Amino acid sequence: MSVALAIARRSLRHAFTNPALLLPSILFPLVFLLAFAGGLSTIDKVPGFDYPPGYTTFQYVFVLLQSAAFGGIFTGFGIAGDFESGFARRLLLAAPSRPAMLFGYILAAAVRFLFTAVWVTIAAFIGGLTIIGGGVDLFGLVGLALLVNAASAMFAAGISYRARTLQAGPFMQIPIFLTLFLAPVYVPLDLLTGWIKGVASLNPATAFLQAGRGFLSGAHESTAVAFACGVGLVGLMTLYALRGLRKAERGI
Repeated sequence: MSVALAIARRSLRHAFTNPALLLPSILFPLVFLLAFAGGLSTIDKVPGFDYPPGYTTFQYVFVLLQSAAFGGIFTGFGIAGDFESGFARRLLLAAPSRPAMLFGYILAAAVRFLFTAVWVTIAAFIGGLTIIGGGVDLFGLVGLALLVNAASAMFAAGISYRARTLQAGPFMQIPIFLTLFLAPVYVPLDLLTGWIKGVASLNPATAFLQAGRGFLSGAHESTAVAFACGVGLVGLMTLYALRGLRKAERGI
């Protein structure tokens, strides 16, 4: 635990004292929320769009989960930066517990996401966010987002430990970016047509979005599937990160 907390403190100190790392993680979600919930607000008048809380709430769930995913990616950037500076090699030689290192990065990613989520939620309430679900439902949404955050952090960590350079940044971002946008982002799944509907039906991000939107509307949908996918992805990505960590150890 001492190793995990030390790594989390260092990562958070580095993130919150560096505007180049802090501001993009806050501004990007706010820009997406403004562009989607504001610029596309009339979509909720499309026949068949049946989501009682409204379009701002519909898009808020996507932006929140996107913030969770990219909070994990930014943590991966920090790991790659530590390799370029030489700190990661010293850490691998000094830390007595390798899994604790990964747990520390998960803690840091969760705190960064929760900090961003506060600002996104405030902006969403200003824009007309409506919540029909109860308090327990809100905890469910946050729990789901934390699973997405942890899975993304472990995915980015696995790439960072293998590449050990910030030039691997696109390999961390693009798969998650495509996964998120090949889901029902703008309209419900039932209104999609063509190949995108087939892809979205098999995309785990669809279950996350449907469950999250169900929490806020009070009508639970795909909740069990979403949490099962989340737990499964966290486990799979943790194994991927641990294997990458072993490769990094052999490379020092």
